[in-house]
Amino acid sequence: MQLDTITNSKYYIAFKDVALFIIITLAFHFFFRAISGSLYKYEAWNKPTLFFQNLLFNNSTWIIKHVLGLEFIKNDFKMTFVANNGYITINQSCSGLKIFLQFIVLMVLFPGPWKHKLWYIPAGLVMIHLTNIFRIVGLAQVTISFPQYWHFSHDYFFRPLFYVVIFTMWVIWVEYFYTKKEKV
Repeated sequence: MQLDTITNSKYYIAFKDVALFIIITLAFHFFFRAISGSLYKYEAWNKPTLFFQNLLFNNSTWIIKHVLGLEFIKNDFKMTFVANNGYITINQSCSGLKIFLQFIVLMVLFPGPWKHKLWYIPAGLVMIHLTNIFRIVGLAQVTISFPQYWHFSHDYFFRPLFYVVIFTMWVIWVEYFYTKKEKV
């Protein structure tokens, strides 16, 4: 088989795209992990973090109260549930800012037309924020109904959910915007 045939095969191209996705995602993750401890010293990091923390808290508490009908006491990014005295605290790392940046870096570095990136990136950020709201609302329900599964739900279900959402948005990007579908 000729090298040109291999490099043009749809399997090679898909493998190359997935490899690039993995490299960008892991590189950002480990880079962020290395610098994250020092970020909180800077106002340029704290202001947007506080903004998104507040936005997430307000959006989540509204849904928890008006949609789920759960009773809770809120105080400084903390919801204490009346039913079992369980609580959820939304701290700075819950804000979603790291995940927002991870998606932005992925989309900026991954090839594709900028005319679509200019609207796709903001749409992806909205999707990530909605996922974060779903995460907090889901954790509230777990806190009330299954408090013994809170840590499992937080660490092994809801946290990886962000990566599922980012991967899904990336697949949509690759399938519909990065590669052109051939007309049949």
